[in-house]
Amino acid sequence: MTDTTSPTAQLSAIGVSIWLDDLSRERIASGGLQKLIDERNVVGVTTNPTIFAAALAKGDAYDAQVAELAKAGTGVSDAVFEITTDDVSDACKIFAPVYEKSGGQDGRVSIEVEPGLAHDAAGTIAEAARLWAKVDKPNALIKIPATIEGLEAITETIAAGISVNVTLIFSLERHRQVINAYLTGLEKAKAAGLDLSKIYSVASFFVSRVDTEINNRLDAIGTDEAKALKSKAGVANAQLAYELFVGAFESERAKGLLAAGANKQRPLWASTGVKDPTLPDTLYVTQLAVADVVNTMPEKTLDATFDHGVIEGDEVTGSYAAANQALDAIAGLGISYDEVTQLLEKEGVEKFVVSWNELLDTVSAALEAAK
Repeated sequence: MTDTTSPTAQLSAIGVSIWLDDLSRERIASGGLQKLIDERNVVGVTTNPTIFAAALAKGDAYDAQVAELAKAGTGVSDAVFEITTDDVSDACKIFAPVYEKSGGQDGRVSIEVEPGLAHDAAGTIAEAARLWAKVDKPNALIKIPATIEGLEAITETIAAGISVNVTLIFSLERHRQVINAYLTGLEKAKAAGLDLSKIYSVASFFVSRVDTEINNRLDAIGTDEAKALKSKAGVANAQLAYELFVGAFESERAKGLLAAGANKQRPLWASTGVKDPTLPDTLYVTQLAVADVVNTMPEKTLDATFDHGVIEGDEVTGSYAAANQALDAIAGLGISYDEVTQLLEKEGVEKFVVSWNELLDTVSAALEAAK
């Protein structure tokens, strides 16, 4: 029975959807995932190549499937596709009751297009359709990175009636473009006669990575003023992303689509594990609590929040002036917001490509061993 007084329950009551930023076959098979739904208010899951690489590298939960794939002579890329889509499909089944109860908002399980396609719009569109068809569950979300090429892919994937988790958003300008890509996709879907109420999207706005990069630059400056601004950028940036979201979905364009049955593209706070040990380990949860958002947490952050998170209510609405002041002060020290966010997007894609290659290596070795 879920404790209605726990910090995670309080977050849910505010309107924050808690998703777990992790998935493994062991977690699915052991009942561990169901336990988090029952006891920690978890209502969704996000995955990425790093998560799958870690899951496959430990334990024996994948051995039987790997042996079958090896026997069939399956290539490594196809094997990765089979293994990861099976996990996501199984997790979607576990979350089906949450999906039904929430009217489709939650109970979502995300799977990412191959990160090597981040700058290939046509390739991303094709891969998104392939993943969607293979998982074959209405509560799946296909993750597409918010690169310039990704924007076109987001529009066309939404236009095809496929629900999308847009990932790797670091800047407010890119967030604005992502919302536009979503609305354009909805307009195309509507023109094609699709049911807009069945199409969902979240916009994954990254938090801690912004702090890490800007903190390094503040440390290099080293003045008292610079030190006072440490770890202010990530939260401020996300708070302003929420302001942008609210405004965008109050526009006449969005209102027309919402009236036709469309859903808002909720912000999803990603990268919410605190990297700096001097900061509260629940910082990116408590400071970004507000209605109509998702917070996808690594298990360590989820445990910390459940154990000792102090939920004060809506920490975002009303924060915009202070958030702008913080970012202006950082800019005033000569730190370029555009340069930082462009670097983080580039690094974000590169890190997932590295993880993807690790995943291929792990599966390749497993297939060889199984032969």
